Amino acid sequence: MAGNTPTATSYIQHHLQNLTFGYHPEHGWSIAHSAQEASDMGFWALHLDTLGWSIALGLVFVLLFRKVALKATTGVPSGLQNFVELMVEFVDNSVKDTFHGKSRLIAPLSLTIFCWVFLMNLMDLVPVDFLPMMAQKIAAMFGADPAHVYFKVVPTTDVNATLGMALSVFGLILFYTIREKGFSGFIGELTLHPFSSPNKLVQALFIPVNFLLETVTLLAKPISLALRLFGNLYAGELIFILIAMIGLWQLPLHFAWATFHILVITLQAFIFMMLTIVYLSMAVEKH
Repeated sequence: MAGNTPTATSYIQHHLQNLTFGYHPEHGWSIAHSAQEASDMGFWALHLDTLGWSIALGLVFVLLFRKVALKATTGVPSGLQNFVELMVEFVDNSVKDTFHGKSRLIAPLSLTIFCWVFLMNLMDLVPVDFLPMMAQKIAAMFGADPAHVYFKVVPTTDVNATLGMALSVFGLILFYTIREKGFSGFIGELTLHPFSSPNKLVQALFIPVNFLLETVTLLAKPISLALRLFGNLYAGELIFILIAMIGLWQLPLHFAWATFHILVITLQAFIFMMLTIVYLSMAVEKH
């Protein structure tokens, strides 16, 4: 796709490159025409495909559930209403079993995370060439070079998306910790655990060690949350790309891997949701 006869390397690189918009030192504000240009744009560049699909799929979730809520009936429910009620009940039970504090935000947040991450992961089942080729054809209609049109359709294969969601969870962890325990309690958790001693002098010596260990533990939560989701979906997408390069024999392999990958897609959405609930429950627990 990076040319008329792309090599295996260029084909893979093209599929794994985001549609990037940012400020280039030579071209100003523009869309990157190569991976090097995207790299030159630096940290503040925007991945338009990731943002676009994330927002679109978020709207699909919100509008679908809103439609069901507005048309909900106590009589014979539709299949869609049954599905939505099943999802709400499943998430609600997960929150009741795991979250031990009091907050009206956790259940809606968990439902949003599960459904949104699932929908973003589900884009991995779309044939790898279908939407990128459509994007190239549309770009060609406006005079753009199709070889320079990049279009990733799975937001969770972009570490910026998964890390952004994980940092939002991290912000909530800090908020709930400070709200429930106060700032002094938050500092106490970082400095007085896991090693403690009734001797004040010994405890003072433990403070730097505790602070180092607890800070690493705290920062590891959003990083592991982001990289777990990103790594699994990135690997799955890469396998789909490799299968697409086989040619005639790709269809049976594609369907076999897609069947297995449905489990990965669902499981990763569930894990992201459950870890969020667990981390927030830990934040409100008082020791």
